Amino acid sequence: MRRTLRDAFVVVKKELLDALRDRRTLMVVLLSAVAMGPVLLAALSGIVAAIEERAEQRVVHASGIEHAPTLANYIERQGFRIEPVAPAAGAARRAMPALLIVEPGFEEQLARGEPAEVTVQSDGGQRDSGPDGARLLRLLEGFDRERAALLLAVRGVPPAALRSLDVQQRDLAGTGARGAQFTGMVPFFVIMAVVYGALGAALDTTAGERERGSLEPLLSNPVGPVALVLGKWAAVAAVGLAIAVLSAASFLPAQGLIRSEALRALFQFGPREAVAFVLVLVPLAATVAALLMAVAIRCKSFKEAQAASTGVILAVSLLPLIAVFDQGGGKPWFAWVPALGQHSLMNQVLRGEGLSVAGIAASVLVAAVLVAAGLGYVALRLRQAAVR
Repeated sequence: MRRTLRDAFVVVKKELLDALRDRRTLMVVLLSAVAMGPVLLAALSGIVAAIEERAEQRVVHASGIEHAPTLANYIERQGFRIEPVAPAAGAARRAMPALLIVEPGFEEQLARGEPAEVTVQSDGGQRDSGPDGARLLRLLEGFDRERAALLLAVRGVPPAALRSLDVQQRDLAGTGARGAQFTGMVPFFVIMAVVYGALGAALDTTAGERERGSLEPLLSNPVGPVALVLGKWAAVAAVGLAIAVLSAASFLPAQGLIRSEALRALFQFGPREAVAFVLVLVPLAATVAALLMAVAIRCKSFKEAQAASTGVILAVSLLPLIAVFDQGGGKPWFAWVPALGQHSLMNQVLRGEGLSVAGIAASVLVAAVLVAAGLGYVALRLRQAAVR
């Protein structure tokens, strides 16, 4: 065992040096991993800041508002500015975020006690149209409630007589849980950084050496297949984990690029969360390294190994989507699925819930089984190559 570990350590140093020599691939992976945090947060904060800026404008676009002075008075009392819009048709009308259309005879209908008809026009295909339309509907509901209360008061009926409930809303979600609604995509990008960080090293140390013709001479050295496989796997996992560390750490300085004050307050990501991310990703890096090596060892060329590894990459990228589309919250079995379990654990960290011991144990156990199976298969293929 001592000799095997010593030989494996020698192989690790050799593989790490080979990985560092491929500077072009290494720089592409490093730059993409380091830039991922700033680019993601800058784009997200830009979207949130644009929504906040539009909400602060408090402008109501209205057509025919001159027919409804009482409605205009109510809207202005709520702190909104009315911007009259001339009637338009076709693409010009659809280009407006949301439009309030008042037909002639509005005041006369109210005076007769009849419901006055108004139209809220919006375009669901526009990102800004939905929130503006919902805001207009809330204003109209408020106007309706106020007028009904005034009519009851004139007839001597207290408006409270029509209310049977006094609803108090209480939000139990903490700051981290609310912020996770915006930052829930962060774990996915960190997981993919692990995959692409280990991809190049895993393919180069197996199919790449076979294509270059250096695998057979390597097997002729007095190093057992177990030590050789352990060394190669440890080097690949170390490269993937190093990229994960850089990716998680890139979110720390990237918070200075957040434009939205609300998003900056919600995004609780510090050194403690970054360390928790790295701890969660250790089993995933080990698993991905073993699976990629097991897939690539069967291939005769680097290009063939790239095509064969697409299945592993696709599985790792699609499994976290189960948690994204799940509406019932995290399930206990999520922890037993690679990538999905890490995604759920990192979301727990973002919500401020801390790491689950059971979830960590499940991910480590699954990783141990998959790593043993993958490395056993790689060792078997190397023994067969050595015999030939």
